[in-house]
Amino acid sequence: MNETLDIAITRADQSRLTVTDFSQLPFGKVFSDHMFLADYNNGEWTNLRVIPYGPVPMSPAISALHYGQAIFEGMKAYRQVGGKISVFRPEKNWERFNKSAYRMSMAAIPQDIFMQGIAALLEIDEKWIPSQEGYSLYIRPVMYATDPYLGVRASDSYTFALLTTPTGPYYSKALRVKIETEYTRADDGGVGYAKTAGNYARSLYPFAEAMKDGFDQLIWTDAATHEFIEEAGTANLIFVIDGKLVTPSVRSTVLDGVTRDTIIKLAKEAGIEVEERRVSVKEVIEGIENGRLTDAFAAGTAATVTPIGEIGYEGKLYTLPDASTRTVSAGIAKTLNDIRYGVIPDEFGWNWIV
Repeated sequence: MNETLDIAITRADQSRLTVTDFSQLPFGKVFSDHMFLADYNNGEWTNLRVIPYGPVPMSPAISALHYGQAIFEGMKAYRQVGGKISVFRPEKNWERFNKSAYRMSMAAIPQDIFMQGIAALLEIDEKWIPSQEGYSLYIRPVMYATDPYLGVRASDSYTFALLTTPTGPYYSKALRVKIETEYTRADDGGVGYAKTAGNYARSLYPFAEAMKDGFDQLIWTDAATHEFIEEAGTANLIFVIDGKLVTPSVRSTVLDGVTRDTIIKLAKEAGIEVEERRVSVKEVIEGIENGRLTDAFAAGTAATVTPIGEIGYEGKLYTLPDASTRTVSAGIAKTLNDIRYGVIPDEFGWNWIV
């Protein structure tokens, strides 16, 4: 990391900590006292600052609103058992953030601004990091185009922001998911591998329709044939088939998940065979029916490791083995959490101690 940056600090007049119920933390709805902002103009990042969380002025003509130049990331800070504060693999999120920026013709964010912005924000809002087991502080980096110009071209100016929200578990039960065969999340040559806002916008209507039928999430399939599984709406998908960890390979339509990558490394370390490849809907359904598929779970920063209990496909519901019998995913999830919370040594160097 380069030299220490000049980050202006403006503290909130009054903290909202005293009126925040940390036993009731719905995901993404309770924000800490401050946020980090930086502006990109004339080819450079300037005006680095931590200010009180709240509305920011913007023109209704900004490019992000009209042409969709907006990207984001998600990571978590943990209060470890010894009291230290760590962020889990933030450099991977920085790398993917810039990969998204490149695809969306946006300015790259330097690593020192990304990392020192996080450090400055966590230092001032350290008390917002929960101490309960299974809780964390979710960090949302976001960048949006700010040119007030109604014309289809890449913006020349951007705002980068870091928001934080204390949170408990994203899902509280095994998921009921539906394999989607009509709508698509991403297509070859598109922006499916980027964390851009439009990817999530196009998923909202199909997701709402699935919720009417009692599903918690969708399993997206390939746009061309709907024969191959890609990912869920908020996480990557991982299966255990014949004792092997099997996950759809990363491609232009599948997000390269940080949690996914972490789980693959932990599985290999534990001696579990891993296959990253195309996974067909037929293989999954037949695997449930003949007992070869013994586990399925969603893997993501928010979801962490969340078991899938039922899969809906073509009007039929398929029930997977009880989550209590799933030793593979349970073992990996425990190791992952133990590393994050400092219960066991971090032999991979994944925890960035702030």
